[in-house]
Amino acid sequence: MAERSTAAVDVADNSGDEPLTAKAGQSTSDGVAQDQERDTDSEEAQGSGGTEGPGKVSAPELHSGHKLARRYRLEECVTRLDGFSSWRAVDEKLRRAVGVHLLPADHPRARSVLAAARSSALLGDPRFVQVLDAVEENDLVYVVHEWLPDATELTALLAVGPLEVHEAYQMVTQVSQAMAAAHREGLAHLRLTPSAVLRTSTGQWRIRGLAVNAALRGISSNTPQRTDTEAIGALLYAALTQRWPYENDAYGLSGLPKGVGLIAPDQVRAGVHRGLSELAMRALANDGATASRHESPCTTPEELVKAIAEMPRIRPPEPAFTAPPEYQRTSYQQGSYGRPTAHATQPVAAPPPPLQSRTGKALKWTVSALLIAALGLGSWQLADALMDHGKSDDTQPTRTTDGNDKNSDKTKPVRPVTIKGAQEYVAKGSPQAAADVGKTYDGNSSTFWRSKSFVDGPNMNPAFKPGVGIVYDLGTQQTVTAASIGLRYSGDHTTIGLYATDSPGSSTPVDSMTRIGTVTTTGTTAKITVTKKVKTRYVLLWITAMPYASGDQYSNAGYKQAITDVKFTG
Repeated sequence: MAERSTAAVDVADNSGDEPLTAKAGQSTSDGVAQDQERDTDSEEAQGSGGTEGPGKVSAPELHSGHKLARRYRLEECVTRLDGFSSWRAVDEKLRRAVGVHLLPADHPRARSVLAAARSSALLGDPRFVQVLDAVEENDLVYVVHEWLPDATELTALLAVGPLEVHEAYQMVTQVSQAMAAAHREGLAHLRLTPSAVLRTSTGQWRIRGLAVNAALRGISSNTPQRTDTEAIGALLYAALTQRWPYENDAYGLSGLPKGVGLIAPDQVRAGVHRGLSELAMRALANDGATASRHESPCTTPEELVKAIAEMPRIRPPEPAFTAPPEYQRTSYQQGSYGRPTAHATQPVAAPPPPLQSRTGKALKWTVSALLIAALGLGSWQLADALMDHGKSDDTQPTRTTDGNDKNSDKTKPVRPVTIKGAQEYVAKGSPQAAADVGKTYDGNSSTFWRSKSFVDGPNMNPAFKPGVGIVYDLGTQQTVTAASIGLRYSGDHTTIGLYATDSPGSSTPVDSMTRIGTVTTTGTTAKITVTKKVKTRYVLLWITAMPYASGDQYSNAGYKQAITDVKFTG
């Protein structure tokens, strides 16, 4: 079960439900003792505030194979506790694995779970595991979210040992930036544990359960920013030391020795990076626990982001290359063909030179005669062929053509089609970069129009965003025969279609336009040959699939594309 949970996304994690400043088993803010999710765990966790007691509500009695909304087929129950259950499921419409939280509609927390899920879905930040659906139906409330089979929990990484310095730096940087962005939108996590932080196969760090995990357990906090900041400090502390920064064991990690208090990571384990050690202590500012030698505490994710920016950047380690083995002469090179060299005690007579006997001399003369005869015969045949070829050239009549010869028709020349203007086409949702459409045909290959970064891909999700694109104005009715488009990101894969449309606006649906060409590519150049030639003034360039690309100064990691140097020919 633990192995499955590592691949799962946002399933209920079952260790440590209390705040950092509280003990397991204490009364919560409403006076009801918190139930343990597993009878094997009684550990300190993160976030201040308490939990609501769910009463006697039991998890819905569903089974594998049950289908929600005629779309989500339940496959495996990962967790069943506290009145709700978490499942691995399959979205049969999009043919992908998803995770599902289920609870009765009359559950005391059903309304807050729905509200939290919908708020989290609106954030749309790819650094968080995305909520895909939140529905109340047939006396059930269910939340559908991403399932990342290639992701590994921080819990599993720390089971092997502390993180390498650069990995720990990347983790705290990306998690802090993501939580700062969430708090700017009024969203908090409140259960930011090692099992809520995932590292993908591409090295990106993602956070699961934003707002939803806390809502499922009724966790709240009067100081949510400080709660999440302290949780990030605990994650960094654990990443540096492989120890939990409190006395109780938690998340498979040993706690600190009893009675010593909170000590800096570089005092717990030798070789810990000094800057990251101080950063962890600044984030773990808990009732004055920060040592006096440290700078002022960080009480919000934004302050933590600024503190990280002020640190010297920690570069990744240099790749290690294994030195090739020293050159050794083989027995073949020494002339013994794999056999040990023998130390002869008597001289061995050398064999006579080859072809020096009477028979060998006769053989040499025979071969020489045959070669001379072959050369003579070949020369005669070559001369005869050349003479025949000269005669045929002399006797062939000269052919002249004039302009009326039908066989002299040439291919019609290709002419460039000038783009007079353009505007972004928005089928659903918000524009991507409407002000930058002119950069796609300004003749400067260093300027781009960029899409935003999407979680779903490479094919775009029609339910949220069926595609992105630009409508180009050619000035007059013209016949386009081909298009060339420069792309910023390569990878699997980009799909672009060309459509003839009667209007430059976004009010005309794509389905009612005439598709004149399409292409799918993994490179940085897309060339489209028009298969249906029609006269049109407006041409829609419509992108429906984009490759995965890492984050940069323009956007976060995700499925995205940027285009430049759009050229049409007629």
